[in-house]
Amino acid sequence: MYSGKTVLLGITGGIAAYKMGYVASGLVKKNTNVEVMMTKNACEFISPMTFEALTKNKCHTDLFDGEDGGKIMHINLAKNADVILIAPATANVIAKLANGIADDLLTTTVLAATCHKIIAPAMNVNMFKNQVTQDNINKLRDYGWEIVEPVDGYLACGDVGTGKMQEPDVLMGHIERVIAREKDMTGMKVLVTAGATREALDPVRFITNHSSGKMGFAVAKEAILRGADVTLIKAFTTAEVPPFVKVIDVESAYDMFNAVKDIAEDMDIIVKAAAVADYTPESVSTEKVKKRDGDLSIPLKRTTDILAYLGEHKRKGQFLCGFSMETENLIENSSKKLEKKNADMIVANNLKEEGSGFGTDTNKVTFITKDGAFPQELATKEMVAKAIFDRILGK
Repeated sequence: MYSGKTVLLGITGGIAAYKMGYVASGLVKKNTNVEVMMTKNACEFISPMTFEALTKNKCHTDLFDGEDGGKIMHINLAKNADVILIAPATANVIAKLANGIADDLLTTTVLAATCHKIIAPAMNVNMFKNQVTQDNINKLRDYGWEIVEPVDGYLACGDVGTGKMQEPDVLMGHIERVIAREKDMTGMKVLVTAGATREALDPVRFITNHSSGKMGFAVAKEAILRGADVTLIKAFTTAEVPPFVKVIDVESAYDMFNAVKDIAEDMDIIVKAAAVADYTPESVSTEKVKKRDGDLSIPLKRTTDILAYLGEHKRKGQFLCGFSMETENLIENSSKKLEKKNADMIVANNLKEEGSGFGTDTNKVTFITKDGAFPQELATKEMVAKAIFDRILGK
């Protein structure tokens, strides 16, 4: 996934050093070249051999290990890195990095590096909250470092409070955001709707659908990876919410419409991937709703069509993408929707196609634009999301 990318992991002397084995292993599984450098104290918590076995690279521990083929090691490591993660980062190393002290391999390498730098503090709660430590962290932030803030929890010393390093999947998420994609959407504002709205019939029952939110979440994550500023308006979902997005939770279609309406004008790209329930209980017409002990007549009213509203109020330069789920006449029905809703693209899929539809990890879609229909092969929803933005950006 990250072939050709090099991640440089800097590990310092904290008990959380053991977690970095999971980070190194996870990155290697994504075809990343992982280089590891450890401070002397870090070697007291976990063996360098662990990282050599995981990465198939020499673990670097000493500034004076020698030159490699005529290349100065700390300069070579710094030049080759696409991103550096220092984790766990002790108060001591944070102080050194914030003040330009370079007295070992790790600090010397980092001072020579020009790539994106991430740091994950981990220490006793009182050490973390000490004003000196906070000043040093803020210095690094001002210098352009990305700070992965520690969380509250039970600490190795027995205290409870802020100072626990984030889990490996969170650290990998920060790395992924840096190296996974070209940043071709930097500066763009993207709005994504996802999930299944719920329309209450009474305090117990509601109308909804089978949407898991997976496709919408994949779209939001792809936009984040490409550098966009993403707002995610989500109804009920069973999928894991992607990191780094601003999330607005809603319940009903009416709630979603109001949330969309409030911010739509400021967005450059809007992707409506939510599966909105078609009706809300209001006394306009009568539909039959099945109940275990018989039929119950419920007065229901069609909700506001969010995509149609967005099409009617689309500002110049804004790109509007909707989804269409069909069981027949896919191209015809979706093309009509494109025109009727004044959308720029419809992502259409047939619920009867194997691997498509609700709850799956894959999808087989057709992009419908004014230029025609463009069928796509069955792919993961992550790859479909990538193809969506490739199409939007004209790639």
